[in-house]
Amino acid sequence: MSAEDETLMHGGALDAAAVRYGIPRDGWLDLSTGINPNAYPLPDLAPDYWQRLPDSDLYSWLCGAAARAYRVADPAMVIPTPGSQMVIQWVPRLIPATRVAVLGPTYGEHEKCWAAAGHDVDLVTDPEDVEDDAGVVVVVNPNNPTGRIIERDRLLRLAEGRLLMVDEAFADVAPEASVAPLVGRPDLLVMRSVGKFFGLPGMRLGFALAGAPLADTIRDAMGPWAVSGPAAAIGAVALSDDAWIRAARVRLRAATARLDGLLIRMGLKVVGGTTLFRLIEHPRAADLFEHLAQSGILARSFPANPEWLRFGMPGSDADFDRLRSALMDWPRAKPTSASMASV
Repeated sequence: MSAEDETLMHGGALDAAAVRYGIPRDGWLDLSTGINPNAYPLPDLAPDYWQRLPDSDLYSWLCGAAARAYRVADPAMVIPTPGSQMVIQWVPRLIPATRVAVLGPTYGEHEKCWAAAGHDVDLVTDPEDVEDDAGVVVVVNPNNPTGRIIERDRLLRLAEGRLLMVDEAFADVAPEASVAPLVGRPDLLVMRSVGKFFGLPGMRLGFALAGAPLADTIRDAMGPWAVSGPAAAIGAVALSDDAWIRAARVRLRAATARLDGLLIRMGLKVVGGTTLFRLIEHPRAADLFEHLAQSGILARSFPANPEWLRFGMPGSDADFDRLRSALMDWPRAKPTSASMASV
């Protein structure tokens, strides 16, 4: 596998795509990520946020906003992190070697990071397949890329006698699925991401939600000033903006219906997803990926599941039109409606 191929296994790899397909970076429509295409509007920040180290008052503001947004009882159980990826990488190094069950197929970094830290990792497809001797269970809920949601009671049963680590990177669009309000139990660790729902992944802001003593262990591992002052201030403002959050959920639901309609009309089977991404299944998904890439549209392929292709949400009418045009040009695309004007 080439370096470009390996990089393309993650979403948002526009630099690698530009090299591979000879299309400049600014010529791409990037649908390879599950990121809100209509980002939170950045507030004006006082120069102090850039010119001084973040202080305890700023972090208290951020943790309080996150606790309220995620319905966590105590801000002390909120640990700001430079993106949820840091939690994925650090927690396996903080836990004594054990057997880890990762519920998949899912985001590959979980399995990779636990294995790299010396744990015995099992990739299981059903919660009932988790072995009794597993010391840790890792669940992405809602799942990436299938969108599967495990109901709260069934999920919590996995925590009995071990640590349950729940990656809720996409839970902002499905708050009813979140177990964050139950944080404080010694057997529960929840991860949240600000970048995806708020459309600000470059800000690198996430949270680990946990009770003591795990919260203290993670906080010590992150070290002082883990989150920049600008990221903390923007995150606190965004997480407190209830009106924007409600409107964003409405917009994403509408975009999801529109995207599903387009994909289905093109003969593509939608098999899962959230309102931030949709997963299709087609026997020629790899060919479709290539066709779209040659048109400057980057989707997300899955080498382990070659019949899958994931589409992020187009952010504008022009983006929908560009995707529709490319799909109609695909030799095997078979629209089921003579008119696509309404899509």
